Amino acid sequence: MPELTSVAQSAAAVLLVPPVNLAPLALAAVLLGWRRLAAALLALLALLALPAVSGTLLAGLESGLPGAPAGAVPAAIIILGGDVVDIAGAADTIDVGSLTLERLRAGAALSRATHLPVLATGGVIEAGQPPVAELMARSLVADFAITPRWIEPAARDTWENASRSAAMLRRDGISTVYVVTHAWHMRRALIAFAASGLTVVPAPLPLDRPPDFSARDFVPRVSSWRRGYYALHEWIGGAWYAWVRGGGGG
Repeated sequence: MPELTSVAQSAAAVLLVPPVNLAPLALAAVLLGWRRLAAALLALLALLALPAVSGTLLAGLESGLPGAPAGAVPAAIIILGGDVVDIAGAADTIDVGSLTLERLRAGAALSRATHLPVLATGGVIEAGQPPVAELMARSLVADFAITPRWIEPAARDTWENASRSAAMLRRDGISTVYVVTHAWHMRRALIAFAASGLTVVPAPLPLDRPPDFSARDFVPRVSSWRRGYYALHEWIGGAWYAWVRGGGGG
């Protein structure tokens, strides 16, 4: 069941990627009498609340991204789906989340500038919800007056965003594309698209502000936990793609 697989992947990410898992692990360590481990986990949780730490993790992902391959002339724009949001009280309660909306805004601007057609890709995040790509298509039409030419509604992760999109575009003779996603997600996306056979011109969103290690970067913030989660998810996911998906794991 694709929907159950998607939910399982989301749950695994929450359980395996800090900082969400650090507090329950620290509690378990306290209950087991492993106080030094509990202290270390709580210290790591506190560190990830600092913009200096989460910002450094993100900056490492965003720096040194490759540019356009020589001679590449894109014939389409692929926008990668991200999150969704449940709007309580609305008639249609599921809509694109803030990450997805930011990507749609950038992809729509690129489409207007280049006059290239758009492919929206993203599958079901939770059982009972519509595919992200369908929500993206609705937002593109309603919010940006752009009708996507292709909708890819089955991808469960970035790897399948790439492989399924490539299969759709090859049927129309397209082999070179722009890929629109957040800069911190682009590195992992490029690993996936390299395996898909498409030639990619990266079109990342604007980079995040790197920390300048002033006093404000050492004031704990809840938003830093979120940014730290995104960064660690990408570092771990990128290593997994490069090693296992790329064949390093045998």
